[in-house]
Amino acid sequence: MGMVSEFKEFIARGNVIDLAVGVVIGAAFGKIVTALVDGIVMPAVGHLTGGVDVSDWKYVLSPASVDAAGAEIAEVAIRYGAFIQTLVDFVLIAFVIFLFIKGYNRLKKSAEAEAEAAAPAEPSEDVLLLREIRDSLKRG
Repeated sequence: MGMVSEFKEFIARGNVIDLAVGVVIGAAFGKIVTALVDGIVMPAVGHLTGGVDVSDWKYVLSPASVDAAGAEIAEVAIRYGAFIQTLVDFVLIAFVIFLFIKGYNRLKKSAEAEAEAAAPAEPSEDVLLLREIRDSLKRG
């Protein structure tokens, strides 16, 4: 089997297409959650903390200054506010994905239970063995 035909078979399986759709939807969902965090959650947190934008929170190690030649020296700061904002994005995305998967598993479990109830139960190994013995006695 050639490389091209193997690749066609791989793509045609459907799992790759499902994965691609999941990635595209996940990226769009990430943008929605980022917009929620940037536009609603963090401004509310900023309001509670005195009107400061959370992404601007930082710890300044050395402030901006001017050297003897008049050149400006930039400040050195640890910008932890952007990290906190990204962390909130992640937690919200993870929580919503958790809820989605929990709902999906519940639907899948109920569908499996319905299918199990609809299908007749197969006989146990003991019953199959007894039937086999019965059939061999009838022949014999």
